[in-house]
Amino acid sequence: MGSPPHSQSSMGRHSGESSSTRFSGSLKPGSRKVNDGSKRKGHGGEKQWKECAMIEEEGLLGDGERDRGVPRRCYVLAFIVGFFMLFGLFSLILYGAAKPQKPKITVKSITFETLKIQAGQDAGGVGTDMITMNATLRMLYRNTGTFFGVHVTSTPVDLSFSQMKIGSGSIKKFYQSRKSQRTVLVHVIGERIPLYGSGATLIPPAPPAPLPKPKRKKKGAPVVIPDPPAPPAPVPMKLSFVVRSRAYVLGRLVKPKFLKKIECDINFEHKNLNKHIPITKNCTVTTV
Repeated sequence: MGSPPHSQSSMGRHSGESSSTRFSGSLKPGSRKVNDGSKRKGHGGEKQWKECAMIEEEGLLGDGERDRGVPRRCYVLAFIVGFFMLFGLFSLILYGAAKPQKPKITVKSITFETLKIQAGQDAGGVGTDMITMNATLRMLYRNTGTFFGVHVTSTPVDLSFSQMKIGSGSIKKFYQSRKSQRTVLVHVIGERIPLYGSGATLIPPAPPAPLPKPKRKKKGAPVVIPDPPAPPAPVPMKLSFVVRSRAYVLGRLVKPKFLKKIECDINFEHKNLNKHIPITKNCTVTTV
């Protein structure tokens, strides 16, 4: 009868301790598991959150770079296209401004230093008259351009008689600065060119024979003096060539070209040998 309280107390303590140990043992492992799971879940969530944030940031950066890259390319392309359009417009303006400023050419005179006709044979051995001549053509070239110089050349300067070329020459290439002029000399030369029977008019006339003395006649009769021989008719010749002028306004990008075709009619007389023959009024200058 006295033992039960003691036993109860001991049993209570033991049961209490056992229950506490059991509860604590049952709770500690569970609490560890719960805490570990929460930590693991927490760490996994943080990792997932960081990964999502990095992906979103990369996506935003990628979208930003895309949004920024397209306008930059468009701006660069628009700048290049605009630059070329403005440059082309500027070149057209310069070309249009330079085109009306055409050079002016005035043919002054021609001088025949030598003109000989002699018998000979052509390349095939056919006997015919041969002409040898040498002449100098003078002309004035004026560059009217206000902001560009020109490079000048020409086609062969041909001198023809009866549709046959009897002499040829060319203008030596030269450069003419802006708003300036010069006198150009062209040597036209022909060496033993066959005429094939058409050079009769080119043969210099023989000196006139001395006039006979009038005979004495009866008083009161008129004295008859023969007329002097008529002078030979002038020999028609034709001079033709084309003068080429090229300007470089903007380097080699704007290159206006000017072509002048010149044709002159020349009336040659043997008495004018070694004399300046003015032909300004007999020349036509046309733009090609």
